[in-house]
Amino acid sequence: MTAHRRERQGAILRLIREREISTQAELSAALHDAGYDAVQTTVSRDIAELGLVKVRAASGRRVYAPAGAADLDRLRELDQAIRRWVLSIEASDSLVVAFTPRGFAAALGDAIDESRHPHVLATVAGENTVLVVPAAGVKAAALRDELSRHLLEGAA
Repeated sequence: MTAHRRERQGAILRLIREREISTQAELSAALHDAGYDAVQTTVSRDIAELGLVKVRAASGRRVYAPAGAADLDRLRELDQAIRRWVLSIEASDSLVVAFTPRGFAAALGDAIDESRHPHVLATVAGENTVLVVPAAGVKAAALRDELSRHLLEGAA
């Protein structure tokens, strides 16, 4: 990799941390403002080489972020969903049940599923409960405690 390409890719990583950039055209313009001349094909190749992904920013826009940021984004959304909709979380020997106000269980189940939480195999939602099936080898009580931490973080 040439020194110029390495510097440009470093600038890309700095730019996407500093501001919300949604398109290759926005990234090209930001690079140009930072003193780097890069055509869109070069920017496209840099995006691929850096493994950038699109995540939903706090503003709602889908923006570029380093790989792995999508996982953090999904877990942040799960955290918000749990704090917003969960009344309590209980565990049996092998299953976890999250209790919500009537009508919110499906939204919570979707949030848990979309989080791709590594300790959750699946969910089944009713009107006001979500059955959370732990992944193989995960104890229900441990998953309950892990999910309950989201409730406690919002209560501080």
